[in-house]
Amino acid sequence: MNAKTTTPLQNSERSAAGKGKTYDMAYIAVFTVLITICSWISIPTEIPFTLQTFAIFLSVSLLGGKRGTIAVVTYVLLGAIGVPVFAGFTGGLGIIMNTTGGYIIGFILTALIMWFFESCFGKKLWIQGVAMVLGMAACYAAGTIWFMLVYMKTTDSIGLATVLGWCVIPFIIPDAVKIALALTLSNTLRGPLSKIMGER
Repeated sequence: MNAKTTTPLQNSERSAAGKGKTYDMAYIAVFTVLITICSWISIPTEIPFTLQTFAIFLSVSLLGGKRGTIAVVTYVLLGAIGVPVFAGFTGGLGIIMNTTGGYIIGFILTALIMWFFESCFGKKLWIQGVAMVLGMAACYAAGTIWFMLVYMKTTDSIGLATVLGWCVIPFIIPDAVKIALALTLSNTLRGPLSKIMGER
């Protein structure tokens, strides 16, 4: 019975693959931290808002659909188990189960939609812009439905117009600005970073 042997080329390929996975984990960790930091940053306007969605748009755009989505899922899971990564240095399953938790789950939908568009149509700037807008709309929809269900269960009945007035309409312009900033930064940084990170 002959012993199974590997060639130097095969060993080199395995080593490169292992190194690539290590790098991927490092990039995902870095962007998970970025999302966390941006979640803690509150812009003091009439209705304060954070930079969470900006970081999510930027992460998926720069890391690519797969790695970016993993970073977003990691962020949400860390918050769910109690790590204070959410806005206001909060964390725990109770935050997600509360009225606004659907918007946090919606971040994953945003990332998945961006990944889908990247896989199907590539990384052209206008395609990414459309993906971000649709991803944000999906986040709004999921969060609004969740808010209404939880609010009606724990408090009282509430109308769609009221929830939109509280949770969506005040944030449309800030989120549009975040999309524009994310598109501009990702378009500027993608070239230099792709040489470092590689396209996987």
